[in-house]
Amino acid sequence: MIKLAITGGIGSGKSYIARQMTQLLGVPVYDSDREAKRLIEESDNLRKSLTEITGLQLYDEQGHLRRSEFAEWLFSSQENTETVNAIVHPAVIKDFLIWAERQNAQVVAIESALVMESGIDRVVDKVIRVDSPLETRIHRAMSRDNATREQIIARINRQTEYPTPDIIINNY
Repeated sequence: MIKLAITGGIGSGKSYIARQMTQLLGVPVYDSDREAKRLIEESDNLRKSLTEITGLQLYDEQGHLRRSEFAEWLFSSQENTETVNAIVHPAVIKDFLIWAERQNAQVVAIESALVMESGIDRVVDKVIRVDSPLETRIHRAMSRDNATREQIIARINRQTEYPTPDIIINNY
């Protein structure tokens, strides 16, 4: 089985390329953002670890993550972000590898903005980086996220571009 990673900055078109790979080529694609959120909600181990490190009551009585409190804590410092990533990224990678083995496919892919930072690049065979012009990325992200130009530029500036992809797709 060949494992691909689809990466790129905010608004680059990662999700579009992932959908095209599924629709046109039949490649199953694991959405790391969606699955990370699912794991944070469902995994007892992640729930326990996140509650311990934050010291907050992160989950309500029904067991649902209190997203605003979590996001506030998560983005309040680089150290907090790195601490959470060190817990969540390995869980996502493990889940992706289990998911990949369950697919009846010769090729599978994972869509993730954080391929290098998460360690995903070490468990895939090839990395595809999706690129788009900066103004296109800003416009797409502003429209999608209902965010200001300044907010999107700040997010773009926090992201690290994967430096040595095996394939680059220019998505204009």
